[in-house]
Amino acid sequence: MASTHYFPADQVHYTWDAGSEPVITIDSGDTVVVHTRDVSDNQITPDSDTGAIAGLDWDRVYPLAGPIAVSGAEPGDTLAVEVLDLHTEGWGWTAILPGLGLLSEDFPDAYLRVFDLSGGEVARLEGATIPLDPFLGTMGVCPAGASAQPVMPPGTFGGNMDTRQLGRGTTLFLPVQVEGALFSTGDAHGVQGDGEVCVTGLEAPMYAGLRFTLEKGRSIPAPQYRTAGRPSLLGPSYGTTGVGGDLYAAAQDAVRAMIEHVTATYGFSPEDAYLLASLCVDLRISEIVDAGQYVVSALLPEIVFAGSPAQVV
Repeated sequence: MASTHYFPADQVHYTWDAGSEPVITIDSGDTVVVHTRDVSDNQITPDSDTGAIAGLDWDRVYPLAGPIAVSGAEPGDTLAVEVLDLHTEGWGWTAILPGLGLLSEDFPDAYLRVFDLSGGEVARLEGATIPLDPFLGTMGVCPAGASAQPVMPPGTFGGNMDTRQLGRGTTLFLPVQVEGALFSTGDAHGVQGDGEVCVTGLEAPMYAGLRFTLEKGRSIPAPQYRTAGRPSLLGPSYGTTGVGGDLYAAAQDAVRAMIEHVTATYGFSPEDAYLLASLCVDLRISEIVDAGQYVVSALLPEIVFAGSPAQVV
């Protein structure tokens, strides 16, 4: 019979390491309830201001709950992780971190916004009301041969994928690379747009319920997932584009144009417009086959401005 386990909240690690001992061992079909810390490991709090960014201890960034071993898991198997439940602890933050993000040269200075999420449904940023859509930014098995490997880059093992579709109801499939799989998770977001363009989503401590199923003998090359959809942001969207021969540069141009649109139309500061883009604007590759000139779109769901004079009706 499947069991439910409660992962101890005081157990975290900050790197991937194949030599780490599992904190708990579970069977296929079991559920684990975890509490994940925010990505700063409590260095940013509900009372913090922008000054907290300069003092961050980067060795404590990306605290992960884990490792969780799954009995019988071996390299070549697939671990299915079903996200049963997610909810925030009631607050979160989004920041511009100097030197990071899609537009790091445009926004060189630190900037922090702290959000009250105690209502459990929305985050408010100036004139925008953004429906929460929580997910775990980092979910992965331990990579083969890892030794104090940083969390930030994702890989074929999963990890720091920051993929907003991995929310409640989604099943993530991970290729097992070490014995026991050694799954870990953290870096939860209350909401995020595709691209996480300012390098932070709505970073938030989170409670999660995850069910694990081992698929013996099924081998996949990299993470795959089956989604439950994203019904919270339906409706008209405003799109800006970047066009050119470099997808990264086109993405930058699309986001710059979106920032200009939001500042001119809704009166946001450039910094808040950049944060808004990271929280709810989705980057899409609209075209990649026309003679080396690519189109990247940035899509803003206008429902976040319900009641605004600029709202499309």
